[in-house]
Amino acid sequence: MIMWIASYPKSGNTWLRALLTAYYYTEDGVFNFSLLPKIYQFPSKQFFTGYKKDFSNYADTAEFWLDAQEKINSDGRFKLFKTHNAFLDVNNFRFTNTRNTVGCIYLIRDPRNVITSVKHHYEHDYEEALNFMKDDKGLLYKKINNQYVDFNFLSSWKNHYKSWIYNKEFPVQLIKYEDLEKNPEKTFESVINFINKTASLKSFYNFKKAKKCIESCDFKILKKKEQELGFKESPIGQTTNKKLPFFNLGSKNQWEKVLPEKILKKMNILFKEDLKTLAYE
Repeated sequence: MIMWIASYPKSGNTWLRALLTAYYYTEDGVFNFSLLPKIYQFPSKQFFTGYKKDFSNYADTAEFWLDAQEKINSDGRFKLFKTHNAFLDVNNFRFTNTRNTVGCIYLIRDPRNVITSVKHHYEHDYEEALNFMKDDKGLLYKKINNQYVDFNFLSSWKNHYKSWIYNKEFPVQLIKYEDLEKNPEKTFESVINFINKTASLKSFYNFKKAKKCIESCDFKILKKKEQELGFKESPIGQTTNKKLPFFNLGSKNQWEKVLPEKILKKMNILFKEDLKTLAYE
């Protein structure tokens, strides 16, 4: 069964994935980039290679979401998977179900900080980034040799988080990026305990190992490793066509200091109820 690590893009999913791979897939809790593939991303091309479909339309893989997950789960083992997909139907095809999913950890971040990361990652200006976050039909995909691959249906930032945390089919633990940043020990412990309990893993929280995970996944260390070794998931600029740093601002991304007043006013109005509901106001 799959436990999803789900989030809207640029909300800290890679950081949490780094922590979890260091915890579950090492003896000593020390992270390195080669561990990240231990937690696969879904949907991605590798899970749709055996289907007789040309994938000439960007959403074609949605037809095979559930079947691909059943194949993934055919060995009966517990797995952690990353996704940016919303828990919403596409062309009447469901993203997942209780047959394939045991639970979800949903990582959320203040949208007023998400926007700056989106702006950098996709080389948008702030207005373009805000339109991206508002788009009810928002999606991500790649096109290779006339085939659409790695299709993720995002919808809007608002629809995305609601689709996961308000679902009634399986348990979801909501984790704030800000809590992981300010109190990593307590927050990470709650994540591990949720996974162990929900997936019925016979495991207890290892404080010493978790501390090592947190130390080795410090933002400054990850940023330095990317600079020295490169990082496979670093984005290619849509304008410059050059690799952009994945680990960019970190804790320096504070909307109070970096967000233009005009955009801040728009976001405070647009996400007024969400900010209250999520205790960001």
